[in-house]
Amino acid sequence: MTRREALQEKIESGTARVGVLGLGYVGLPVVTAFAGAGFRTLGFDIDEQVVRRVRGGGSHIGDVAPETVAAAVETGLLDATDDFGRLGDMDAIVICVPTPLAKTGDPDVSHILDALERIGSGLRAGQLIVLQSTTYPGTTRELLQPELERGGLLAGEDFFLAFSPERVDPGNPTYSFTNTAKVVGGVTEACGDLAVALYEQVVDEVVRVSSPEAAELTKLLENTFRAVNIGLVNEMAVIADRLEIDIAEVVEAAATKPYGFMRFTPGPGLGGHCLPIDPHYLAWKMRTLQYRTRFIELAAEVNAEMPRYVVDRIALALNRRRLPINGSHVLLLGVAYKPDVGDVRESPALDIIELLRRHGAEVAYHDPFVPRLALEGGDLESRPLDGTRLEAADAVVLVTDHRQVDYDLVLRKASLIIDTRNGLRGRSGSGALYPLAGPSRGGSAPDLEPVPGTDEAGRESVPLDDLPRRYRVSAGDQP
Repeated sequence: MTRREALQEKIESGTARVGVLGLGYVGLPVVTAFAGAGFRTLGFDIDEQVVRRVRGGGSHIGDVAPETVAAAVETGLLDATDDFGRLGDMDAIVICVPTPLAKTGDPDVSHILDALERIGSGLRAGQLIVLQSTTYPGTTRELLQPELERGGLLAGEDFFLAFSPERVDPGNPTYSFTNTAKVVGGVTEACGDLAVALYEQVVDEVVRVSSPEAAELTKLLENTFRAVNIGLVNEMAVIADRLEIDIAEVVEAAATKPYGFMRFTPGPGLGGHCLPIDPHYLAWKMRTLQYRTRFIELAAEVNAEMPRYVVDRIALALNRRRLPINGSHVLLLGVAYKPDVGDVRESPALDIIELLRRHGAEVAYHDPFVPRLALEGGDLESRPLDGTRLEAADAVVLVTDHRQVDYDLVLRKASLIIDTRNGLRGRSGSGALYPLAGPSRGGSAPDLEPVPGTDEAGRESVPLDDLPRRYRVSAGDQP
């Protein structure tokens, strides 16, 4: 029996030992899924606290219920460890480590390299290695394969190597690891066959592609598609604001077209591990091939500017009340990057807070999923949401539209609301409500009495209404 046949038999019989390297948002759902399917599983992580929690039947990931972990631990099918020497005991190893961007915008594959070093020291014949971490096309074949072959074993003959991108959507109540199609590409046909066989044990549908490069690019296409379209609709929001049009109304109207249009909604910026980061992997890879991904880079630029646009929006709303940002009390509703999760990775709220602080604002936040924020300018803790706090705030900014927030209370008590998610559309309150783009709604925004300006050339007093005729002011002229 060949090594491939022996491993195939172990996988199909459910006797293969499955190790998952990294027990975060990607790894914990994977290891619990295999344990739930009857495989003996072992989770590896460098964080001793995470290891202890999993071994104790607990979960630090919102999408994995503690009961699921506890049940798997009680059956003896799930265990966790920080002893990476046990990787050699595994028949299949799934790599689920972080792949952030370096400060220069280049891919940071240090966690993958660390995983390779740990796996390579105990690599044995007959093992299947699958990389799930998002990365640039070529990583599996150009980085993993040579490193793993250093000991003399050959991919496709002695051990088996494949790439299968993660498709995690934190907080999604419908799609999970098991019912989301799994894309798989192996460095050889045998590698692909074994990776497909492994995932078929726990995933409803497995999609085979011709190579790991195709699988790597598939992941980047998925998220670049979203990032580019969000960039488009965010720019449309800026355009709508200049035209004094409510962008939410426009998007809803356009979405009634039954063909040729896909609904994307504008917001305060991109967040999470995927959308703000994944397109940069592709852009970096193409720069090494003397090609500039102009479309991708432009969308990233537009999306990156949205937090600053939101702060400008806050400044405009405060200005209508003759209030500067400096010294104003600003309360943010939600700091997670998406609704109903506690994930703040790359959240636009972090940039909004930093910009507001830079302008001298007193910033507080309420988020039922994020009790504390560690920030360079000083940590913040989530504040209880009550009428007194809302009334005391000069501006309340809806950044993340969690369902658990009492928006009726917000609308009754807040005198000024900036709704960056258009989550309050169609509702009104006692104060002024500014959408992400367009005129105020759902309340009354006080009109300013004209204040004389000064024509420096003529040293004459000029009515406010006449100033735009004498001076053309663009967004770039604003401080």
